[in-house]
Amino acid sequence: QVQLVESGGGLVQAGGSLRLSCAASGRTFSHYSMGWFRQAPGKERELVAGTSWNNRTYYADSVKGRFTISRDNAKNTVSLQMNSLKPEDTAVYYCNVDPRGTIATLMSTSNSWGQGTQVTVSS
Repeated sequence: QVQLVESGGGLVQAGGSLRLSCAASGRTFSHYSMGWFRQAPGKERELVAGTSWNNRTYYADSVKGRFTISRDNAKNTVSLQMNSLKPEDTAVYYCNVDPRGTIATLMSTSNSWGQGTQVTVSS
C-alpha cells in the first residue's frame, strides 16, 4: 500500500519561500508520476505541479515561474520549492502519485491522500 507523508508547510509572509517534501513508501516509484496538489477553503483540490515518470513537468498557470517540482527516485521523494509566495497560495498542500506515469493520469489518481501540510501566506 502506498503511503505518503508531507512536510515543510508553515506560516510565511508574502514574498517568502517554503520547501515542501513528500516521502512515499510501499512501492518503487520510478515509473510513477508524482505531484503536488492544494486545496484552499471552499475550493476544489487542484494540481499545482507534477512530474511524469520521464521527468516531464507541469505547473498550473498560477504558480509558473515561482514553484519548482523535483523528484528523487532513489529516495522516493518529491519536493516543491515555492518562491515569491502570495496570500492566494494559502491552502493545504498534498502530494500524490499515480502508477500510470503521466501528468494526465496524475490529475485523476485514485490513490489515497495523505494528511497534507498547511501553507499560510500572510499579506
